[in-house]
Amino acid sequence: MSKISQIEPIVLAQTEKGSATWASVMILVKVTTSDGMTGYGEAVPTLRVINVYNTIKQVAKGYLGKEAEEPEKDYHEWYKQDFYLARSFESATATSAIDQALWDIIGKELGAPIYKLLGGKVRDRIPVYANGWYQDAVFPEDFAEKAKRVISMGYKALKFDPFGPYYDWIDEKGLKEAEDRVKAVREAVGGEVDILIEHHGRFNANSAIAIAKRLEKYNPIFMEEPVHHEDIEGLRKYKKAITTLKVALGERLISLKEAMFYIREGLVDIIQPDLCNIGGITIGKKVVSLAEANDVEVAFHNAFGSVQNAYSLQLSATVNNLYLLENFYDWFPQWKRDIVYDETKVEQGHVKVPEKPGIGVSINEKAIENMKIEPKELDVLEEPVWVVKGTWKHFQP
Repeated sequence: MSKISQIEPIVLAQTEKGSATWASVMILVKVTTSDGMTGYGEAVPTLRVINVYNTIKQVAKGYLGKEAEEPEKDYHEWYKQDFYLARSFESATATSAIDQALWDIIGKELGAPIYKLLGGKVRDRIPVYANGWYQDAVFPEDFAEKAKRVISMGYKALKFDPFGPYYDWIDEKGLKEAEDRVKAVREAVGGEVDILIEHHGRFNANSAIAIAKRLEKYNPIFMEEPVHHEDIEGLRKYKKAITTLKVALGERLISLKEAMFYIREGLVDIIQPDLCNIGGITIGKKVVSLAEANDVEVAFHNAFGSVQNAYSLQLSATVNNLYLLENFYDWFPQWKRDIVYDETKVEQGHVKVPEKPGIGVSINEKAIENMKIEPKELDVLEEPVWVVKGTWKHFQP
């Protein structure tokens, strides 16, 4: 057994930003043990880079000196210490990143990829859907042209937000604009390709219902976060009114019991836990089991960086009830791919399960050292941080 001796938060950035403001910065956590073993995890930056960086330092004090091989025990010790873990995004993402790094260390110690520690894989390749592909798409022809390129790359599913700057509500003009974009994509990719509609959790129930009725003819596989995350009654109203379309949600879940609520209440058909804030591998694997027991499919939220992506691939390999894994990899800035030596390439809409011990890939520590920056505030722009860049241009709702 080895003790956790050091936990270091690392903020990374380069001039190349990629397709999304939320992913222009990476926050890694490096955990070192008393015998010199190291593991890496990834935290979520959003607009809270400084907050998350500082929270990692605080959470670290609850892990230092603990056994690195006991992530289950370590998680629950921190749960005891932090009275607000189930209500704090910052604490949840810090804890998740540390937990990931501990699983990386265990895998390296045992000479096995994480999936083997979880019972083995049920697939050799992970099917993925494309996201981030529609930067600067505004008009229907923009979406259609970019969608054709995605399909030419071998993808069989793609997700996009067709709603421009509409927020809370959407009128007839917005409905028509959204429908025109979705129709253009459907016609561009044909009927055999899955299209997934991203709402970014921003509409009231009445608007979300109107959207669903307008778009259901294009056979979207799921409607992601059709209403605000905390709008439980709005989601109930939506599920009652819309019975032909699946609801996907879960990227903002930060505890097992929160996930249980949505599953138990029948409010989700495809759950999307994010291993960078649900509680890492320790809690993520429990959400998977909970979903399987209730006939809910899994599609991990996987939008931030290449370290998160590697963990999502490891856990996806073990999931019987996997729908697809979200994929930004082909739309990452190159520096994010460099961090893992570009070892998780997408080929014909699939990624081969990485087989190296721990996280499954090699970590380019030299690149990380060269890309370190001091944590700093991000600018608040007209397009919120969660928007794929350039998709709000030219519109006056």
